[in-house]
Amino acid sequence: MFTKDRNKWNKKRVASGISIGFLLIIGAIYLSGLADNLFQTQPELTFRNVADSAGIHFKHFHGTRTNQIPEDMGSGAAWLDYDKDGWQDLFITNISGSLKISEKKENQSPAHSALYHNNGEGTFTDVTRQAGVIWHGDGMGVSAADYNNDGWTDLFLANRGHNVLFQNNGDGTFTDVTRKSGLYDFKGFWTNGSWGDYDRDGYLDLYVSGYLKYSNIGPNRLTRRRNQQVPATLNPGPFPPEPNLLFHNNGDGTFTERAMDANVMNTGGKSLSSSWCDFNNDGWPDLLVANDMTQNKLFMNKKDGTFLDIRTFSYLMKTRSSMGVAIGDVDQDMDMDIYITNWMSEENGLFINMQDQVKEGNMIRFRDMADAYGVGKETMPMVAWGTGFYDFDNDTRLDLFVTNGSTNPQKENPEKLEPMSNQMYWNKGLNKGYMNVTKSWGKALTRKLVGRGAAFADYDNDGDVDIFIVNHGGDGVLLKNDGGNRNNWLEISLTGKSRKPSPIGTRLQLYVNGTSFLREVGVQPSYLSGNSKVQHFGLNEYSKIDSLVIRWPDGTKQKFDDLPINEIVNIAEGKSDYTVLK
Repeated sequence: MFTKDRNKWNKKRVASGISIGFLLIIGAIYLSGLADNLFQTQPELTFRNVADSAGIHFKHFHGTRTNQIPEDMGSGAAWLDYDKDGWQDLFITNISGSLKISEKKENQSPAHSALYHNNGEGTFTDVTRQAGVIWHGDGMGVSAADYNNDGWTDLFLANRGHNVLFQNNGDGTFTDVTRKSGLYDFKGFWTNGSWGDYDRDGYLDLYVSGYLKYSNIGPNRLTRRRNQQVPATLNPGPFPPEPNLLFHNNGDGTFTERAMDANVMNTGGKSLSSSWCDFNNDGWPDLLVANDMTQNKLFMNKKDGTFLDIRTFSYLMKTRSSMGVAIGDVDQDMDMDIYITNWMSEENGLFINMQDQVKEGNMIRFRDMADAYGVGKETMPMVAWGTGFYDFDNDTRLDLFVTNGSTNPQKENPEKLEPMSNQMYWNKGLNKGYMNVTKSWGKALTRKLVGRGAAFADYDNDGDVDIFIVNHGGDGVLLKNDGGNRNNWLEISLTGKSRKPSPIGTRLQLYVNGTSFLREVGVQPSYLSGNSKVQHFGLNEYSKIDSLVIRWPDGTKQKFDDLPINEIVNIAEGKSDYTVLK
């Protein structure tokens, strides 16, 4: 009897121990924040690749790689409404082939830039040739803006070699004005062009990121990068940097280079991304420069045509690979935060703007909170490129997308690069961080790509944000958002004054149910890419907008009350009414 009783007691003790252990484990899960990932309800939406059915038959790169950096770094894409019909069109840059092909074969390559006109019913038409924007070469970045204030969006192409400026003629065609504008004489390895009116004279200026002074130093020479052996021709480390350029817009269709005078030459930096953005909320655009394997730079606008390098004070000077950039108010405290993508083993960085805690004038300081927000350590196996902060499910919070793709060749097929899965992060709520929802938001997100540029727009005007990805050596990917518009939304298209029509640099503060949401036009460069200038706000279940406050680039403010929901609204500077476009 004693033995039986003792056995019963032991079983109860074990069961009790298991119960207590289970409770402790559950408690630990909650304390660690993992409970949100296990039990929190995810929104129901799906991304589908509809590139083929939409008529976007774009193929990146032609021929055989020769394992050299310029062949592998590009390319990008940009959304723009070039014909002003209310629908976002798509321009894509391209790399025509390997560095070994002749100029004649390069110009005959099927891999060239492409412009797709949005037909307004879910499909696109290739209008590259009739629009006059076909270009062959080593195409890297593209950025769209109305540089000459004629009301039509123009195109800047950053390339290895000569950059290109296409002026929009307003009749569906473009003219190459590179030589006429003064941009042609600067030959180098250029990656990104960023438009912003840094002196607030009403004309957009252009900052051009320079990468490397590249030369073929022999594919058989091996170097080390982050404890990995890498062919010298694929490692940026051995090559000297290409200085950056600042083209001041003279207002007559020409530009003057002023990088040294303005103190933004970025000496020593190997730049892949840059963006103008008012990080310290003083009404003047500052300049962020993301550098590969060299320190990032943050230049604060001194309001006199020059800038102060505050990389050390800002805590942004970390030396990683720094390829793509997303900018947005992640923590909803009315200042802009930064996400920077990096090479494998480096971890992407989420830099939260701490300006409200810095009391030294207009100085800016950031803190890397990637791990705390759940978008750091799990990115380490990836080589990350294009990225963006957007509210994909319209719940009012900025989600995060990253496209990945290796720079290492496939072992079984060295002529091709190793593909990787994308990463989609859902914003769980204020100060709750992000949840990886890549697998649950559609198979198209998990498809492995050699991702490079990523560009964001609501191309079908249905109220949720879609994504185009440049897939190196493969077909372009158009990710259509299905279900993001189950929640309410508002999209705002802006038009400036007749002689200053560009909305780039304009700030919007939307007030809903006592909460405010911040956007700034033209500040997300992604990687080598440009996003729609139409500003998107998710509204969740809110059915009423309290107000919208707009701060135009020259500092002028306007306020609008009782805007409609689930509509695309156009607002013109200086006018008290608005127009519903959809």
